[in-house]
Amino acid sequence: MCMVVTRFAPSPTGHLHIGGLRTALFNYLYARGAGGKFYLRIEDTDLARNSQEATEAILQAFEWVGLDFDGEILYQSERLEIYQRYIQQLLEAGKAYYCYMGKEELDALRDSQRAQGQTPRYDRRYRDFKGTPPQGITPVVRLKAPLEGEIAFEDGVKGAVVVQAKELDDFIIARADGTPTYNFVVTIDDALMGITDIIRGDDHLSNTPKQILIYQALGFKLPNFYHVPMILNEQGRKLSKRDGAMGVMDYKSLGYLKEALLNFLVRLGWSYGDQEIFSLKELLQHFSPKELNSAPSCFSPHKLDWLNAYYLKSTSNNQLEALLKDFELPSAFDTLSAQQKNMLLEALKERAPTLKALSTEITHLLIPPTTYDPLKNAAEAKALLEDFVRALKNTHLQSLESIHTLLHNFLEAHALKPGAFMPALRVALLGKKGGIDLKQAIFILGNQTHTRLQAFLART
Repeated sequence: MCMVVTRFAPSPTGHLHIGGLRTALFNYLYARGAGGKFYLRIEDTDLARNSQEATEAILQAFEWVGLDFDGEILYQSERLEIYQRYIQQLLEAGKAYYCYMGKEELDALRDSQRAQGQTPRYDRRYRDFKGTPPQGITPVVRLKAPLEGEIAFEDGVKGAVVVQAKELDDFIIARADGTPTYNFVVTIDDALMGITDIIRGDDHLSNTPKQILIYQALGFKLPNFYHVPMILNEQGRKLSKRDGAMGVMDYKSLGYLKEALLNFLVRLGWSYGDQEIFSLKELLQHFSPKELNSAPSCFSPHKLDWLNAYYLKSTSNNQLEALLKDFELPSAFDTLSAQQKNMLLEALKERAPTLKALSTEITHLLIPPTTYDPLKNAAEAKALLEDFVRALKNTHLQSLESIHTLLHNFLEAHALKPGAFMPALRVALLGKKGGIDLKQAIFILGNQTHTRLQAFLART
């Protein structure tokens, strides 16, 4: 059994989006799970649209999510001599030929074909040309496609795919300026890199018959193909930026954990029973491209938030503190004791779906409020809060037990039920009625508890 070798081959014309990351992940998991090789190739032959920034963004995204690849990165722009050598080989073998048909001439032919109700296509007039080439025309190179029969292959996702040879014309493999075309360079690279399995989006399905003809013309072994359906939004339409089609690093900026994002993406088109949560070890053990779904997947932001919340809760507080360095936190956070930080993170990570939301919650808790929810029986609440401030003077807020005792004694001394005082205390401290456990909040605020109560009383 031969080694599994896969690749991910993005074009550096924009940032890596989640659809591309999903494709990379599928290829990575299959190769790594089988003990094979996973390569990264940058398809940068489109010099007009290439961007160094985009290349760096792709590498940055790979580094963040932890998809390591084998060997050096392969750049197609550095391999033009290799491609031209194989074009020359096909010309010399009579499997490709120069075509001198100019653009205007080709456009006129297509217009005529449309007028007659025919499918516009090149008519192969230079396929067996032996005459004198026309002056002033720099030729393109076309592959001699079969005139009859069919091009068939078994796709790992789509099943049997059959294309009639008559549906393909003699397509261009080298432009007039000598640069090779996309389908040609992809085939050469995949063959020379020893790629055994190609997992890619089904927008490439129409390219596959042409690539197969190039494989066959050069005597290369065909790889296995898997064409994965696209990701749709919840309404069943093409994913837009508003739905989630953002750059991978945008998800990091929004506070998603890489583990959650990868877990989410792998489930967009693949499943293993009813299991939803997967460690990387489990993915490497269970993933197979043969089990990829043939139907499009639905991007659910709610599902991503749910997964991210799960991973946040499972993350140690030390790790969370390190991750939160990418987000703006109030200076008060750094002044907290280790116990206060631990309690703060333990309490808030149960409530926040993302690191960004967690940082916002921390800020809301540690920055003194400037507005307050209205209180019932405000005059009575103010009097009770003034009494509580006096009770605080002789209390050290060093543990939840001491805070519990303080609150319990205060309620008993005033013959109060918790609901008659706690909401007012919460609003005075936090500005709002909701939030984490009040004893935890007081412990985290420490001496700020007294300061905030005095500030609130001074306003009322």
